[in-house]
Amino acid sequence: MLNKLIVLAALLLPACFANAHEYKAGELQIAHPWSQELPPNAPTVAAYFVIHNAGKTDDRLLSVDSPIAKVAQLHEHVMQNDLMKMQQVPSVDIPAGGDITFAPMAYHVMLLDLKDRSLLSDGKRFPLTMHFEKSGDVTVEVAVQKTAPDGMQAHVHTQ
Repeated sequence: MLNKLIVLAALLLPACFANAHEYKAGELQIAHPWSQELPPNAPTVAAYFVIHNAGKTDDRLLSVDSPIAKVAQLHEHVMQNDLMKMQQVPSVDIPAGGDITFAPMAYHVMLLDLKDRSLLSDGKRFPLTMHFEKSGDVTVEVAVQKTAPDGMQAHVHTQ
């Protein structure tokens, strides 16, 4: 029985690594960049990920860009007068030893004026370049998925 479990684990291990995609920029680790598949007429798309700063100094995400969109912006959701509102932010601080989560209803990347919709269907990936103050630039591949991971709910933003 133990041998069967070992063989099964050995067969499943590559599949786990194929689904996980993590990137590194200096002391920063960017985990599982993803976006939800949207209808073909959606005016924008959002990208999500988690940034972990394993370093001893703070860093800052200054901007992002992607060849699939004319404009890429950093956004956050904030509660104002009992309403949840989305607003653009100039940058996002990444504290030393901390995590920043880009997720629906939190920080996220908005891609506007989409140029290439061919990469926005389930199973496809598109490049997103992040520009950090101290760690420099890193390009990640954003996985497009039919459903949000871990029960997160993604939604379409309109301007």
